[in-house]
Amino acid sequence: MGADVLLVLGLATVLSVLVYKWTNRRFLKLAEQWPGPPGWPLVGNALEFIGTPNRIFETLCEYSQTLDDLARVWVGPRLLLFIYHPADIELILSSHEHLDKSVEYDFLRPWLGNGLLTSTGDKWKSHRRVIAPTFHLNVLRGFIGKFNENGKEVVRKMKQERGNLFDAHDYMSECTVRTLLETVMGFKIETTKERKCYDYAMAVMKLCDIIHLRHMKGWLRPNMLFKLSHYNVMQKDLLSVVHGITQKVFSIKRSDLKHRTDNERNSTQKAELGVQLKNDEKLQTISSELGFSFGQASGLRDDLDTEDIGEKKRGAFLETIMEKAQNEEAFDYQEVQEQLDTIMFEGHDTTAAASSFFLCVMAARPDIQEKCFSELYGIFGDSDRDVTFQDTMEMKYLERCMMETLRLYPPVPAIARRVNREVKLASRDLTIPAGSTVIVATYALHRRSDIYPNPEEFNPDNFLPEKSASRHFYSFIPFSAGPRSCVGRKYAMLKLKIILATILRNFRIQPGLKEEDWKFQADIIFKRADGFKINIESRTVDPTKNNST
Repeated sequence: MGADVLLVLGLATVLSVLVYKWTNRRFLKLAEQWPGPPGWPLVGNALEFIGTPNRIFETLCEYSQTLDDLARVWVGPRLLLFIYHPADIELILSSHEHLDKSVEYDFLRPWLGNGLLTSTGDKWKSHRRVIAPTFHLNVLRGFIGKFNENGKEVVRKMKQERGNLFDAHDYMSECTVRTLLETVMGFKIETTKERKCYDYAMAVMKLCDIIHLRHMKGWLRPNMLFKLSHYNVMQKDLLSVVHGITQKVFSIKRSDLKHRTDNERNSTQKAELGVQLKNDEKLQTISSELGFSFGQASGLRDDLDTEDIGEKKRGAFLETIMEKAQNEEAFDYQEVQEQLDTIMFEGHDTTAAASSFFLCVMAARPDIQEKCFSELYGIFGDSDRDVTFQDTMEMKYLERCMMETLRLYPPVPAIARRVNREVKLASRDLTIPAGSTVIVATYALHRRSDIYPNPEEFNPDNFLPEKSASRHFYSFIPFSAGPRSCVGRKYAMLKLKIILATILRNFRIQPGLKEEDWKFQADIIFKRADGFKINIESRTVDPTKNNST
């Protein structure tokens, strides 16, 4: 009896494999043409992705170095196709057909719901259309006062670390949370509530760790098994922290809108945001002249400016979408909450990582740091005045250093899309099978030697205007690109310019570890596995003087 059962099971297994191969013969034939590491039966290459985040990152880097432009990886029956060529990347990111994110993004839904990052279809399109104008440059200019305040605040807090080795990310993370709440959300942080910004930042980091574990550990991927694990309990506790803060903001803003007349709302909005309606400068022209100044490659169509909705309708993010919900247009209140959580996540962790990498790079390269400071001294002299919008346009070298940091250390090292129809590559005679997951490997793209000479070296001149103009539009995508590009990219660049300039005007940054000793981890957000350790000392104002106080 036992032998008969085994025989039946064996035959059933063989039959299932044959049926799978026959029904998926086109898919498998196209997949076999792609280069990739050999895999094991049933599990494919899944065993190569077991280990620490640092080891997994090293494995992915080895693929990009040994396989030219692209790679095929099997994780069980699931096909992952890594692409590194800008022409191939353009086919995916510029298309309105390949907008669906991979299944890994579903792990974010308990946190973000169906926000801009995770939603698809008509809902995503209608919400994007409403949200994009809230990040118009004319709105962002109204945030400059808050950017300056928070830059000075992080300097004040970092002063206590002078002479100590400390993790810059702790300070930059809290700073970005506070800045988001006070600008995009229009929520004033009381001094007694400052701890909540830090708690939120730490909870986000731990949530990202749990989500990353679900990506890497096969037994945590099914929701049923995950809910039986202790990680589910941890996630619920962390979500109570992050949702507690965003729900508080939502509740206060909703009550505020309910009790204000239209005239009061308009008056308060002008006072809070400082929107300069008197002189509506041609910011689209300014943006194109600046090229990379606000994080979008020159020449790419920009939905944050080209489809302006008019000055009277421009407003900050949260107030705008809450008014839509109040008037039953485009959003309901649940969707407002989901978009609030999404913008807080996307706007916080990415810029915290980018600014922390920048400070570490400045510490590792004192000559470049001094060039940045000399440029700032040329703008501000001995003054400790606030940074203006015009000042940010004069920070050309600082801007190039920021871009080069984003090239070498992109906050989002990969972008995953579900491809529902076949796509023929532009770079070679290969086809992406329908039903596969395409991984746009940003980290590998940014280190292509045929695009960036000596790609492992930090060279701000990679972003001189003439060099940027000669490159493929999709060769630099730290904010993604195309229809699903980061809606907050200009906000991020303007904020970082002001805050990082304020830090460099006050401190000389010194290294904690040599750059060649840095360790990285392939998390949701690209970070240093060993922490962003730096030292600081107070800086003399005159860059010609080398002494410090």
